[in-house]
Amino acid sequence: MAAGKKAKAKPRKKAPAKRPVARRKPAKKPARKAPARRAAPRAAKRSAKAKPVALGPAALPPPGERIGTVTHYFGNISVAIIKLEAGRLRVGDTIHIRGHTTDFSQRIESLQVNHASVPEVGPRDDFGVKVREHARENDTVYLVR
Repeated sequence: MAAGKKAKAKPRKKAPAKRPVARRKPAKKPARKAPARRAAPRAAKRSAKAKPVALGPAALPPPGERIGTVTHYFGNISVAIIKLEAGRLRVGDTIHIRGHTTDFSQRIESLQVNHASVPEVGPRDDFGVKVREHARENDTVYLVR
């Protein structure tokens, strides 16, 4: 080789280029058409007015004397906190709890005021009672005689 010339370096081989993965676009679902409405027969329209109204739990007469309201419910221990508005309540009495989706009766096994068991509660007391079904805030509590 000549003194002024450098030896040519061999070009380095490049790694093959990675191609991006082709992703398919999800197929668009066709728009759903609303079903065609049919006119109701005239006889059905007349009979719709004559149907009786179904009575729900709120339309039934109260099961007893209203004594209070559920102010809180602890679901993990099934305890309802009740604010007694009128009357007295003792262990062994039967109460009925009724609300928008609640409607059940049960016998009171124990009453607690400030985490202490008591045999009886009076008006304007807040007390806890273990319930067998889910009670909700603002459900009405009745004393069943």
